[in-house]
Amino acid sequence: MSQDFDMVVIGAGPGGHAAAEEAARLGARAAIVEKDKWGGTCTHLGCIPTKALLACSRRYAEIGKLKRLGISISGTTLDFPAMKRHQGQMVKISALGTQKSLDAAGVVRLEGEGRILSPEDVEVISAKGTMERLRTKNIVIAWGSEPSAIPGIEMSHRITNSNGFLALQELPTSVIIVGGGAIGVEFANFLAELGKRVAIVELLDQILPYEDMDAADFLSRELKKLGIEIYTSVRVISLEEKEGKVHLKGARGDETIDLRGEFSIICTGRRPFLDREELDRLGIRYSPGGISVDSRQRTSLENIFAIGDVTGGMLLAHRASAQGRALANYLFGDGTFFYSENAVPTVVYTHPGVARIGMTERQAVEKGIDFEIRRIEYGANIVARSELRGNGFVKALFSEGKIIGVTIAGDDAGELISSMSLAVASGIDRKEMRNWILPHPSLSELLKL
Repeated sequence: MSQDFDMVVIGAGPGGHAAAEEAARLGARAAIVEKDKWGGTCTHLGCIPTKALLACSRRYAEIGKLKRLGISISGTTLDFPAMKRHQGQMVKISALGTQKSLDAAGVVRLEGEGRILSPEDVEVISAKGTMERLRTKNIVIAWGSEPSAIPGIEMSHRITNSNGFLALQELPTSVIIVGGGAIGVEFANFLAELGKRVAIVELLDQILPYEDMDAADFLSRELKKLGIEIYTSVRVISLEEKEGKVHLKGARGDETIDLRGEFSIICTGRRPFLDREELDRLGIRYSPGGISVDSRQRTSLENIFAIGDVTGGMLLAHRASAQGRALANYLFGDGTFFYSENAVPTVVYTHPGVARIGMTERQAVEKGIDFEIRRIEYGANIVARSELRGNGFVKALFSEGKIIGVTIAGDDAGELISSMSLAVASGIDRKEMRNWILPHPSLSELLKL
């Protein structure tokens, strides 16, 4: 027996969720197929569990600051099993929220493995082995991503990736993190705030290699205050588990780096999850960097689209959601909603954090753009000082009077970047920004650029 749909989405991560939900709200008959993780990587192995743990470590670390505010606390204990329960509860809430919102929009949810038979047919194989055929006018691939691996390094109990670390039930006393991108520094921050010994090893010349250099330097200093050792420009020669420990050997020029720890986490990013056999059978163009799509997310086959991490680029949940909504609007709405890479903010959820929208200073220089910089320090803001927010800055780039990029380094960077995202995406003129009236006193006054 088969069912007929206007759209069938394979994968219920942020992108697939947004595409199916928006299509249904626009009057289309939409279905979504998910194997076992409603909410995708973000809910189960990425955004949600890591932010839940970081919320725990932040509160624990902040206890030491309370004495400055006249609050003394003694007898503080660390309960990692309770933190894990909080992590698990947040994952369950997020996954349930995905299902409920799809149901409320009228999307047909199907659990099982979705296989594309043709541009008009999808087969769903349930966990029990039963099969169902779906006929559809449009198919959306939202397969997501998986952790990247390092050739030559064998994974084990003590040498794991982000997925494996999030499954641990006991905290290691010392950890070597390979990769100083967002995932690596967030794990390092969490562990160090709980008093664990952490080292970060990064191949490139700065942590957060694709972010603003000033922000990367700032975060590096802040992480070192927590006791984190940071090794940049290091090539990993070997990483092995020996006698209940891990041993990393690396090289930085003529210098040899020799590190030992209880665990190692490979945090060298994520890569698109590609079912190459299926893509080859269908004749869909792709590369190791992801499925090839046009500006409307269309693959090389007319009725098949791809969104989110599987398309490569910035592997971010909100990017995938924006692509999903734009696709649904294109197929079933008025077609006025376009997805733009330039409108995607990035956030690193360390304490303090780093957030950016638009160009960095280095990117502007490489493109030969004439620009001016406006920078405001957290120390100039009374709320930042009153609430002991620490150091930080807002750095904005203007070209021909228009704002082309903003980097924020400091507490609540991820919240402050939202209005700047609107400003950059809209190409707002600096004169218009001067008309903004911001509440006083507030941290948002840092945005008086």
